[in-house]
Amino acid sequence: MKIGYIGLGKMGSNMVERLLEKGHEIVVYDPKEEALSRAKEAGAIVAKGIVEMKELITAPRLIWVMVPHNIVDNVLGELEEVLEKGDVVVDGGNSPYTQSMERAKKFKNREIHFLDAGVSGGPNGARNGACVMVGGEEEVYKKNEKLFKDISARDAYAYMGKSGAGHFVKMVHNGIEYGMMQAIAEGFDVLKCSGFGLNLKDVAHIYNQQSVITSRLVGWMEKGFEKHGNDLEGITGSAVGTGEALWTLEAAQKYGVQAQVIQDAVNARTASQKKPSFQGQIISVLRNQFGGHEAKEKE
Repeated sequence: MKIGYIGLGKMGSNMVERLLEKGHEIVVYDPKEEALSRAKEAGAIVAKGIVEMKELITAPRLIWVMVPHNIVDNVLGELEEVLEKGDVVVDGGNSPYTQSMERAKKFKNREIHFLDAGVSGGPNGARNGACVMVGGEEEVYKKNEKLFKDISARDAYAYMGKSGAGHFVKMVHNGIEYGMMQAIAEGFDVLKCSGFGLNLKDVAHIYNQQSVITSRLVGWMEKGFEKHGNDLEGITGSAVGTGEALWTLEAAQKYGVQAQVIQDAVNARTASQKKPSFQGQIISVLRNQFGGHEAKEKE
């Protein structure tokens, strides 16, 4: 396929390189010259803007958007002005599912197709195979299924349902992620304070050897202790959140569902902003391991 790709951050750049290796022809655009240079070196075609991107791709076009949710509307607005009947837009970022539903309606009025794709796996997943959850018109999904297969790990992509479903499933995934990370943080805080002088890297290692809590998160925790030591020296204890868990809580309230664990996890991150803690350090390390987020204390 020849596709357009807008947004070359940590996720976007890696995904473009994966798609190029899979034999796709990619036309890229990003306002940052450094990102464009990296993509060009990998074999992508560089567009100077969205209008030129449209001209470089034969209709019907597919444009993948991988930008922060707070600027998605700006990008989609530009696309709405230049794309044509039968073209496809895929929003691969963490957009609120209700906004994805509204965006799909707007594009449908222009006879342009819109798919919402929740992507999990962080920068490493984007490069080596992500987990992808897609919402929108099933016929459009099936027509472009090879693309989703190529960006994903084995058996790690699926059609979730009508517009908004892909981002809804990814949103809840992020809420669950908050809760799991908080449980790990609390457990290792108890271990550290126990008085047994435990080597927390060794504990994380044994937990990850076919125990009930064996997981990628526990594996990343082991790597974090190996890199930063038992006290996670130099790591910020103020754990940052990106907002997706709050969207999950809003949905839980809307549907009358109890979500106490996710709520407590959000509260813990908020509290760590004023009162940094070892639990905050653990969350920071995990976010750094899987998402490449900054974890060091600022000097």
